[in-house]
Amino acid sequence: MNQTAFSPSQNEFGPPVPCSEARCEQLESQITELSAHIHAATYRLLELIREYDDSHGWTGPGLNSCAHWLNWKCGINLGAAREKVRVAHALKDLPKISDQFRLGEVSYSKVRAMTRVATEMNEEFLLQIARHGTASHVERVVRNYRKVKRIEALELDNERHDLRELNWY
Repeated sequence: MNQTAFSPSQNEFGPPVPCSEARCEQLESQITELSAHIHAATYRLLELIREYDDSHGWTGPGLNSCAHWLNWKCGINLGAAREKVRVAHALKDLPKISDQFRLGEVSYSKVRAMTRVATEMNEEFLLQIARHGTASHVERVVRNYRKVKRIEALELDNERHDLRELNWY
């Protein structure tokens, strides 16, 4: 069996064909517009998932959760299905993030990351990061935010521990 390795500048049909500046701009516009439609459709999908989960429409023999139903009926990996259900429920309490997602302004990848730490108090800050950064950047910010929160909680526990006292009479 003969396999041909392709360099990044090649494809199976030969060398890349450069596009004109106008065509590249047109392609960029179409790709970003379609992506926004996909983001908005994903928001709608999550709305339906949340409603379906809340109504327990997924219940049946051998089904433990809405995520299991999504795995079975929609072909979504179980881990990814659990995340979709989690994000769907989290969006209920995050009106600003929900609105931007519904409009297709932020991707599911960014929304998924933000919902791990978002509250009504910090969602505008997270949206600013999401609007101007990559999905990887948002993930990194969320990971560091969680780390700081864990450290703060540990410090608070240590302070409480240091302030404890025993009294007897």
